[in-house]
Amino acid sequence: MPPEVFNPTFCTPKICPSALSRSENPPQIRKQSPLKRMEVAFTTKRFIHTFVFILACLSIFRLLRFAISSYSSSQTSMRTNVLEFPYQRDSFLPSSGRPITKKEYRFLSTIISQRVPCNILIFGWEPQYRRLAKMNAAGSTVFLEDHPERVRMRKLNSTTVYKVNYDVPAKEAFELLKHAREEIDCAPNSGPVETSACKLALTNLPNMVYGHNWDVILVDGPSSDKPEAPGRMAAIYTASIMARAGNITTNVVVHDVDRMIEKWFSWEFLCEENLVSSKGRYWNFRIQDGMQSTSTRFCSHGSLSKE
Repeated sequence: MPPEVFNPTFCTPKICPSALSRSENPPQIRKQSPLKRMEVAFTTKRFIHTFVFILACLSIFRLLRFAISSYSSSQTSMRTNVLEFPYQRDSFLPSSGRPITKKEYRFLSTIISQRVPCNILIFGWEPQYRRLAKMNAAGSTVFLEDHPERVRMRKLNSTTVYKVNYDVPAKEAFELLKHAREEIDCAPNSGPVETSACKLALTNLPNMVYGHNWDVILVDGPSSDKPEAPGRMAAIYTASIMARAGNITTNVVVHDVDRMIEKWFSWEFLCEENLVSSKGRYWNFRIQDGMQSTSTRFCSHGSLSKE
């Protein structure tokens, strides 16, 4: 009698569990695969939308910034074309709010130490200038201040403080610059400053100021801290005329050259070609004795402001 042969088709789930599992798994896998593909597609689409939104926001922000910058530049250009002079109200900052730094003081003391004993004329006042006057004890130092009560200094034999009045407000800087360019009375060869008909000439200073040859002239006054306050236009012009009329070489030092009036009037009447050194907010011009005293122009290449 032949042996019995096992027939897998008659297996029950209890006898062949592996066969049952193989027959049940494929349908489950086929049902889950479309769902996973849908989830991946949805996640990718949301990422792309988010990325596009971020790029759009950045583009809008850059366009707005460019538009604001272009508008500001056009407004500045329009103001400059109308005034023909870079006058800005926010450029008038009080000197008292910005004290002289240590490097700036060393810069000034070096200039003075190379000339002592000498004659020093100072328009204005800063506390550190007291030490400069002490350095020049063997010489003569004169302060011209419209508020002499600001000067905190013991009386020194070599130091004198005079009260002066400045009548022209800083806001008239452009008109004065235009006047000086057009009037022959404002030229370097127009004669002594004390008898000048130029509107920029300070003719009300003490007589001894006009009778000296000044080794160093420091322009740091008046304060020019607001448009309605007296400006330094006349002080810079007068310092230039005095330096050119003397028979010695004069250092003319201008403070606050980061402000428009000080910067442009220095270029106009002291000239870039005479600028020998600078530090912080100070420019040091060296005017040779009798320099251009017969010339009709202050600068050999014309004023920088015209170029």
